[in-house]
Amino acid sequence: MRRPQRAAIAWLGAGVLVCAAIATRASDAPAVGAAARPSAPAPIELAAGVYMLPGSGGEPDTANLGRIGNAGFIVGRTGVLAIDTGTSYLHGRALLAAIRSVTDQPVRLVLITHTRQEFLFGAAAFREQGIPIAMQLAAAKLMAARCGGCLQTLRASLGEDAMRGTTMFTPDIGFVDPLGIDAAALIGRPIQVLYFGHSSGPGDIAVYDPRTRTLFAGGLLDAQRIPDVFDSDLPRWGEALRTLQALPVDVIVPGHGPSGSKRMITQVERYLDQLTTRVRALLKAGAPLSEVPDSTALPDFASWDQYDTVHRRNAALVYLRYEREQLIK
Repeated sequence: MRRPQRAAIAWLGAGVLVCAAIATRASDAPAVGAAARPSAPAPIELAAGVYMLPGSGGEPDTANLGRIGNAGFIVGRTGVLAIDTGTSYLHGRALLAAIRSVTDQPVRLVLITHTRQEFLFGAAAFREQGIPIAMQLAAAKLMAARCGGCLQTLRASLGEDAMRGTTMFTPDIGFVDPLGIDAAALIGRPIQVLYFGHSSGPGDIAVYDPRTRTLFAGGLLDAQRIPDVFDSDLPRWGEALRTLQALPVDVIVPGHGPSGSKRMITQVERYLDQLTTRVRALLKAGAPLSEVPDSTALPDFASWDQYDTVHRRNAALVYLRYEREQLIK
């Protein structure tokens, strides 16, 4: 495989085994009361041993219990790599139950791909079974600084019952660049971790299974949903997307939305290009910030999830960034 430009590629393995050695099988967890236990999401097998656990989309509410983001897992000969942990302790347990429905191999490690609440707070369910959580250090730092407030907001919007047992956490394994180690020793299957620096967000990573050419894109890609630019470095995000286009990828699992092909990358690139082009034109024309959200209509993406909310916020944020750039010049 051609080495991606400006990406660090890691082979997961022996360096993690110190933490992974304490991992127990998911089936050893204590039972949750039947009245409180939501049904496990149905795993979708995308390729041999590669599974997606789909989220509902939309915004967190009491109907979807905040379970709006995708998760997944990869089954090797000797263990399982889990990808993202869900919105809450109970969501994490439901994800573990979904993994158990497919395999009795032990979960050796969880990789958290990026710092959004719907991917973080199921960690307690994994950690109570001794399964280590790994996270890029910039993402972990952002989580520590901001996500206590996220957790309070989720408790208020979803209710205490839905968020029971959910806590903040510190990852067991932190890395700057992905660790160069032997994946075969961990789960009996080579897995690559891709890191592009601050792109869609600080510390955002993707997980690539070269055997099946499947990519878990995390915060780098959403499907049929407006990507949130709040934490992004837009030029480096564009570079990361161009690198992903060069990879031999057959199936992509986005952070939100259905799995798909590399066309997903093209669609996100088009959205970001149209957004930035339109906002620059408004700034050049002297439009005030108050007019920007209404003046940045992008009909090509009007059917996407969060168009009426996140897209309007994106327009205002990008305007302020470009305005600041002009002032600095």
